[in-house]
Amino acid sequence: MARSKDAGAPRQETGSPAAKGARLSRSFGWLALLGAILAVAGLVGLVYTGLATLTSMLLFGWLLLIGGFVGLLHAVQSRGSNFFWLGVVVAALNLAAGVVVIRRPEVAAEALTMFAALLFLTGGVFRLVGSLVVRGPQFGWTLVQGAFGLLLGILVLGGWPSDSQYVIGCFFSLSLLFDGLGLIATGVGGRRIVSLVQPEESLKPEEEGQDQSHS
Repeated sequence: MARSKDAGAPRQETGSPAAKGARLSRSFGWLALLGAILAVAGLVGLVYTGLATLTSMLLFGWLLLIGGFVGLLHAVQSRGSNFFWLGVVVAALNLAAGVVVIRRPEVAAEALTMFAALLFLTGGVFRLVGSLVVRGPQFGWTLVQGAFGLLLGILVLGGWPSDSQYVIGCFFSLSLLFDGLGLIATGVGGRRIVSLVQPEESLKPEEEGQDQSHS
């Protein structure tokens, strides 16, 4: 019986290390692509901070609405439990907040900007006081963090509410940018590690085949 031409060719099985490495490399590639999209969106948001603020507020409002509907559905499904009315109240608050944020995104941006400024102020004061009282090994770094948070809170409050249409968008865009850069670094580094490990694993079957042929 004549052997087919592909009989002697090495076949790459689905569960082989080479196939797994290829799938892992593709996954890291998609991760790097997602990071690039997020980084570009962050850069665009830093250029158009007003649009980024409006987009983030609308996204936040829709997330509240979806969370409210899901919470209400969960409360209805567990209406025999003791937490039924608590779930209904929380879902109703989420739905109401979502409607308000979607209908008045500029007012929501002002409120969130004030809330962020107060968080920066209180966090900065606590870090400053804690670093001066405790004086631990991270004294200098904690002191710098506290001073930076206090200064940022004062700057945000100083421009409130006129700067509210830019502050949330700037923070949102910076978050997208840094998250995207982190995903790009993870994806590129993962593909590099896979490419370094893959040749070593692919050489093992060839070496085993050569050892069997000589024996």
